[in-house]
Order: sequence, then structure tokens, then C-alpha cells
Amino acid sequence: MEMMDKFYKIWLVFDPRRVFVVQGIFLFGLAVMIHFVLLSTERFNWFEGNPVASVDPATLATIAQTMLG
Repeated sequence: MEMMDKFYKIWLVFDPRRVFVVQGIFLFGLAVMIHFVLLSTERFNWFEGNPVASVDPATLATIAQTMLG
């Protein structure tokens, strides 16, 4: 008998609801930590990064015309 045939028995040991709640909390915490790490770097800090360059409206109209044909 293969090992995967008995894999369902893991749910007899652990409550599935509790496992999924703990997994969700862990993944949320991991996502928050990743965002904090990215915000602490100068390259990936989207709050205090380089300001968006201003574009002349005439240039935007020209670009739109060339893209639309």
C-alpha cells in the first residue's frame, strides 16, 4: 500500500477547522511581514519613493493618438 493511501488519517489527528484558521492567520502574518520588509527598503518603499513625473497634456494626447491609430 502506498504512503498516500493513508494520508487522510492526518485529519483524524488534527481538527481541519483549526488547521485552516491557523494557516490563514500564519499566511496573513507572513504577508504583513513581507510588506513591512519591503517598506523598509529604499527601492521598494512605495510611500516615500520617487514622485511620479508630471506629463504635459499635449504629450499625453499625442501618445494616445499613436496608440489608438
